Amino acid sequence: MMRLSPLLALPPIALGIAAAVWMIASAPGPAQDESGVPALPVRVETVAAEDLRPTAVAWGNLRAADTWVAVSEVQGEVIWRHPDLAPGRLIAAGTEVLRIDPADYELSLAQSRADLAALSAERDQLEAEADNTRRILAIEQDRLRLAEADLERTRTLVRQGSLPQSRADEAERATLLARRTVAELENTLALIKPREARITAQVARSEAAIAGARRSLARTTLSTPFDLRVTEVSAERFQTIAPGQVIIRGDGIDAAEVVAHLPIDSFRRLVGTIPSGMTLSDLMRDGPFSRIDVTLSPLSDPKQTWTARVSRIEGGLDARARTVPVVVEVDDPYEGADPPRRLPLVPNMQVGLTFEGTTLKDVISIPEAALHAGMVRVIDADDLLDLRPVTPAFAQDGRVVITEGLSPGDRVVLDDIAPAIPGMPLNPVEASE
Repeated sequence: MMRLSPLLALPPIALGIAAAVWMIASAPGPAQDESGVPALPVRVETVAAEDLRPTAVAWGNLRAADTWVAVSEVQGEVIWRHPDLAPGRLIAAGTEVLRIDPADYELSLAQSRADLAALSAERDQLEAEADNTRRILAIEQDRLRLAEADLERTRTLVRQGSLPQSRADEAERATLLARRTVAELENTLALIKPREARITAQVARSEAAIAGARRSLARTTLSTPFDLRVTEVSAERFQTIAPGQVIIRGDGIDAAEVVAHLPIDSFRRLVGTIPSGMTLSDLMRDGPFSRIDVTLSPLSDPKQTWTARVSRIEGGLDARARTVPVVVEVDDPYEGADPPRRLPLVPNMQVGLTFEGTTLKDVISIPEAALHAGMVRVIDADDLLDLRPVTPAFAQDGRVVITEGLSPGDRVVLDDIAPAIPGMPLNPVEASE
């Protein structure tokens, strides 16, 4: 058997290699994608300026706007008590609810009136005495003039030797006696005015005692000053009460109030621009609070709502929370009450408060999810991603108010992009309302 030499096989192998090289060189290259990186579809929101009412939410415990604490001002035995005077009962204004035995004060009033009558009689007597003294004084003054004239004549006759000296001495004694009588009557008249002044003072004292007795007598009955709901009664029939003892406590039903603690920034936004010449302190003290609308609802049933109003600001900021204590008042807390469907607003009920302040004009706001550490992702005119720094003001209802960095017409990306590379192509889709 013949064996071929290995050298004879080389031409076919070289021919095959050459053919393979030619085929590779002449074959078309791999297909190239000329479109670049694919655009990422994202939801966007077109920024628009709009009016916005700042809101704030708070809660608190209700209390009665008016409370009555009846404190006994007199001492005595309770002789009558209103049948409805019990905790929880509603009593109309002006209703007599308690009566204390007035006997002691009636006796004191009668005694003071008797003292006043006695002083009146004493004054009449003094006036009569003064009139009598004046008449007697006039007579005695006439007699004194006659005695002095007789004394002068007697002395002249004694000097002429017509009468003895004893006759002159008798005339002089009569004159001195008349002078003494006149002086005593004048002194009596001089004492009339001090006696009148003393009687006047005693009359004033008696009149004051009468007024005090009448006042105490009036305080033996207690009447409600306004429509109220009784919360406490500590006096029973036949019980003797002392001055200063608390007898009745009650809460007014015409209005209720609650103290809401609002952060200073929130309160400032609710108030809006402070009028010219008025500081924030003046505004907290004097208002105006009509620019703030308040809605109140019980926490146990938020669907029940009442319209309330800001009535005042308490004396100072809360020392611990550094918040503004806003007092909110609601009228007719029992209006439409139909338990258990609609509960009345009673003290110590926990309620929620929604405040709406002055409208802010041309405000730009975006969803909170679109804000990333002070940056907002915006799509430019070429649908490329741009990272833009913004200045947020405050958040409200899931949105953030932006004061700087955005303009109406900007398209803000709502979806999260990881990684967010500036210049990356995006396919914006306007988010539905």
